[in-house]
Amino acid sequence: MFTGIIEATGKVEKIDRNESNIDFTLSGPFTQELKIDQSLAHNGCCLTVVEITENTYKVTAINETLEKTNLNFWNVGTEVNLERCLRFEGRLDGHIVQGHVDKTGTVESIENQDGSYFITINYDESAEYTTVPQGSITVNGISLTVAESGDGKFSVAIIPYTWEFTNMKNLQKGDVVNLEFDIIGKYVAKLLKSPMANLIQKYQ
Repeated sequence: MFTGIIEATGKVEKIDRNESNIDFTLSGPFTQELKIDQSLAHNGCCLTVVEITENTYKVTAINETLEKTNLNFWNVGTEVNLERCLRFEGRLDGHIVQGHVDKTGTVESIENQDGSYFITINYDESAEYTTVPQGSITVNGISLTVAESGDGKFSVAIIPYTWEFTNMKNLQKGDVVNLEFDIIGKYVAKLLKSPMANLIQKYQ
């Protein structure tokens, strides 16, 4: 479980293909604090630490993860947003984030609004994945508030601190980003499609 509050960024140091999987070796500021089997969110994608060296650690992405996320676009030197899992005694500063990327989106536009940034992202819309104004969305692991919501697209406003201390500053028009939609919204959408919802509507 995560909050979408990025702790730091790491860098991809090495990429090795292992049959249908990919092993990523990364460096980061808290590498020596990690443990084998620990869950760590990378651009919002929960991956398990499988190996630790003096300055780097390794995670493995299986084929299903590669198909649903932007990890296939990583190269040596790519900057990645990092967040360790939530401590139960801590404050939930962002929102409830599972680290399970739902799908990817594409950056449609980036507007510099006098120091802050307004980013519009489009995605393949479906009934179970939707956004609402002032709702929560996770973009590359960052907990953000939806500023505007439309059919198959949404916009978020990025404050200077988030822009500077995450990999948001590296985004360009056309880039692919990881999206995790609000877990509560997904459950509501699923319930509305269930037979029970149709039965309730019938007798209203």
